[in-house]
Amino acid sequence: MRILVTRPQPAAVTTAARLEALGHHPILLPVMQAAHRPQAALAALSLPHTALAVTSAQAVHALAPNRAELLPHLDTPIFCVGQATAQAAADLGFRTVIAGPGTGKGLARLVIETQAATKSPVSLVYLARLPRSPDFEDILQQAGIACRAVEVYGMSPIPRAPGEVANLFETRRPDTILFYSQETASRFFTLCGQENDLENPSMFRGIRMLCLSDHVAAAIPPGHPVAVAAEPSEDSLFSLL
Repeated sequence: MRILVTRPQPAAVTTAARLEALGHHPILLPVMQAAHRPQAALAALSLPHTALAVTSAQAVHALAPNRAELLPHLDTPIFCVGQATAQAAADLGFRTVIAGPGTGKGLARLVIETQAATKSPVSLVYLARLPRSPDFEDILQQAGIACRAVEVYGMSPIPRAPGEVANLFETRRPDTILFYSQETASRFFTLCGQENDLENPSMFRGIRMLCLSDHVAAAIPPGHPVAVAAEPSEDSLFSLL
């Protein structure tokens, strides 16, 4: 099966390798790219905290250029939004990695539950995106948990040559498209709307749109066959293939 992967690098390559191992043929078309702020990420570690929090693996990647300076901080607990982000943190060397259920809201609830279970106050430094959703911080604030956000990365669209996406559909038409974020899905269909050959939903006839969550699926225009993962994880998304 030919599967179009729209997520940013470096996650796109990891996803492609998993798909190949399952016998599929991945087609990489990242539509967004990250701009990391490694110095801001490093400076954040000097702020008072008992734990770190990240709601994207991109925040972990922002720390990666400072591996030597990270050594004194690798015993710090780090709350990660989901399993993939937790794996990125573990790969970087963090030894106490707590994986959440895949959403910012779920991660905030996990922090609250952890504080209640340990009876020890949690003070977070949140390595965040610019701009960011307020959900994670709002829930923590309501629970009285200290959380200092530091913006360590941003995302921007990847420029594409006119006709590039249409040509891809002509030469390597995918059977399925994977969407991991609402922003990525929105950007993909914006690109399609800029190419006359792809403006009509009928051009996508027979192509399945697989989304990580209902939130992501909300960005898919009407008329497309959409399936949503039972939980926001890549394993759950792959179960739809």
